[in-house]
Amino acid sequence: QAQLVESGGGSVQAGGSLSLSCEFSEYFSSYYCMAWFRQAPGKERERVAIIHSGNSASYADSVKGRFTISQDNDKKTLYLRMNSLKPEDTAMYYCAAATGDEWTCPTLSTRYDSWGQGTQVTVSL
Repeated sequence: QAQLVESGGGSVQAGGSLSLSCEFSEYFSSYYCMAWFRQAPGKERERVAIIHSGNSASYADSVKGRFTISQDNDKKTLYLRMNSLKPEDTAMYYCAAATGDEWTCPTLSTRYDSWGQGTQVTVSL
């Protein structure tokens, strides 16, 4: 059963921190690519961070230096640690998975075939 379940969203003031978690089922053990995307009201879904083979990470410029993606395969959990949050980080955050290949992960959301239900992050001034 292919399942991704996010948790950890909430409301925080600007400058604060939140951590998101995404539990994934055994089905995704053969996948190379896990990622976090986000979508704000009226905007397109955008890439936040991608991790390849559980250890090679890349980030959108807007979150670089503030967010950290990590993966614990023993716990079958993907994480996103978000520091120095800004109001523009307010969005629904989604965990996603793509098979990818042994060298790269896709950056387009359309290339990810499995998605969680999303968790809301709201950052206020």
